[in-house]
Amino acid sequence: MSRSNASAATRVSSFVLLIIFVTLALALAALVLAIYLYDTAPGVAVYWLLLGFIGLALSTYVLFQTRQRILRLRIEMPPITTTIECKKCGFKSVREFQRGDYVFKEVEPCQKCNEKMIITAIYREVREKGKAPTFPY
Repeated sequence: MSRSNASAATRVSSFVLLIIFVTLALALAALVLAIYLYDTAPGVAVYWLLLGFIGLALSTYVLFQTRQRILRLRIEMPPITTTIECKKCGFKSVREFQRGDYVFKEVEPCQKCNEKMIITAIYREVREKGKAPTFPY
C-alpha cells in the first residue's frame, strides 16, 4: 500500500466533519436560545436546553468515535527483509531491504571468502495478531 493510499484510509471525510461541526454549532445555538428564553417562556426554554445538550453530546461522541476509528485503522507495514548468500562458501546474511535491491543482484563481498554475494530472497515478515499457538494433544 502506498503512502497516499495509507493516508487516505486514515482521513475522515470532510462531509462527515462538516455535519459534526454544524450539529455542534446548532446545539450551542440551542443552548444560547434556551438561556434567553428562560425568563420569558421557561417551558419552551427547557425543550431548547434539552435539545442543545443532546446535540452537544451526540456531536462530541461522534467526533471522538471518528478519531478512535482513525487510530484503529492505522496499518503497520511489516519490515521487508533481504537475504544475501555467498554461492562459493554458503555464508548467509540477512539485512533490511534497501531501495534498488532485487533477486540475483550482486552485492558486497563475502566476509569469509571475499567473493561477491548474491541476493537470494526478498520477503516481508508477516506476524499474525490474535492467533494463539496450537499444541498437539
